[in-house]
Amino acid sequence: MTASDKAFTGSIPQIYDQLLVPMIFAPYAQDLADRVARFTPQHVLETAAGTGAGTRAFHAKLPPQVRITATDLNEPMLMQAKTHLAGADRISFQQSDALALPFADASFDVVACQFGVMFFPDRVKGYAEARRLLRPGGRFVFNVWDRIEDNEFAHVVHETLQQVFPDNPPQFFTRTPHGYFDPVKIRADLSEAGFSDIIIETLPHRSRAASAQEPAIAFCQGTPMRGEIEARGTPDLATVTQAAANALQRRFGDGPVVGQIRALVISAR
Repeated sequence: MTASDKAFTGSIPQIYDQLLVPMIFAPYAQDLADRVARFTPQHVLETAAGTGAGTRAFHAKLPPQVRITATDLNEPMLMQAKTHLAGADRISFQQSDALALPFADASFDVVACQFGVMFFPDRVKGYAEARRLLRPGGRFVFNVWDRIEDNEFAHVVHETLQQVFPDNPPQFFTRTPHGYFDPVKIRADLSEAGFSDIIIETLPHRSRAASAQEPAIAFCQGTPMRGEIEARGTPDLATVTQAAANALQRRFGDGPVVGQIRALVISAR
């Protein structure tokens, strides 16, 4: 991982929220909320909350007395999340590093993380921090993307970028969001951090967009991939985005497009 992999700045939070959340994050946020609800928590901590896809699902699913604390390293992402949940008194937002959280030991019943652990520079440390914050018997519930070949829109965009920049292809997708999908590694990291009763499931969904242009914009301009593209100078961001849209259109056709997405969902005690 590089420092730029965590650069959710400028217009990225808005594009991410408007396009990527409904396209790929929403169904998994609902799934995560359903799983968290089964543990009947009183206080849930969400790390790497991003623009609040998970936070919104927790708010909709959990009983009104359950408190939710949503944290993220990136203040611009949290600011975008707050736009959806203004006036939700039981939710508190706090800019925090998931590897060094400012809360007392054993403060939460559940720690949840929606597609965030891939961005942890030290996952065992991040897991140990989640364990520190859990009450006895508490659960850590999170998801990660499966390999990029099983996530079709992202894979087409990634392959397009390899062709556009053959001498120095951007690797953000395979390095970070789709770089941590080995169940053996995930289980070992959780065990090292002190977790047990580890359950790992594979969960496929279908991703939908109004046109090929939407996933092209979402992945090229609404993720830290944008910084990698812009750093290369030529061709510019608009040209690269259009190349991705053309490739997606060739693969999935004109009009509305549908592609496979797949993730792993993990629970540990």
